Amino acid sequence: MKRYFDVFETDFGWVGLLASESGIRHSTLPQSTPGECVALLGHEMDGAEEAPDRFEAVREKIVRLLDGEDISFEDEAIDVEDATPFHRAAWQACMTIPKGETRSYKWLAQQAGKPQAPRAAGQSMARNRLPLIVPCHRVVASDGSLRGFGKGASQLGLKQRLLDMEGVQGQKKMPLD
Repeated sequence: MKRYFDVFETDFGWVGLLASESGIRHSTLPQSTPGECVALLGHEMDGAEEAPDRFEAVREKIVRLLDGEDISFEDEAIDVEDATPFHRAAWQACMTIPKGETRSYKWLAQQAGKPQAPRAAGQSMARNRLPLIVPCHRVVASDGSLRGFGKGASQLGLKQRLLDMEGVQGQKKMPLD
């Protein structure tokens, strides 16, 4: 499978993207250096071709999102066919959360078809390989508190910053129904 990548700078830091012919396979949260992005994109970077022109539209959307605009990635082709059906369903549900709002892991589990599996929904967000495109920063604990982000708790400050930028006040809980 032919793969392409781009690493670009935003006001939040460097962001990496990796795609196949079918669509975007991986993205990174903003990092301090381009090398960190490449490392986070993982083993699929082996043999990938640098192709910034291929990512021009999605790169512009990410920059605009990080500038506070209400951006949707629903029209972007993504390649996640190798993910589990539950993860794909949870990621798709996450993409429906409007800017400026949050939802709980329980809500996410319900939307993904497994209402008794909020921990599995949390794991699907932990394994989200398309952060920002699949806005997992909008998913919070049922009590409104922030939980892991960016492979654990290491980037909770970024999660808070993204929510603040979107105008989320105190991580309000949204109705589960």
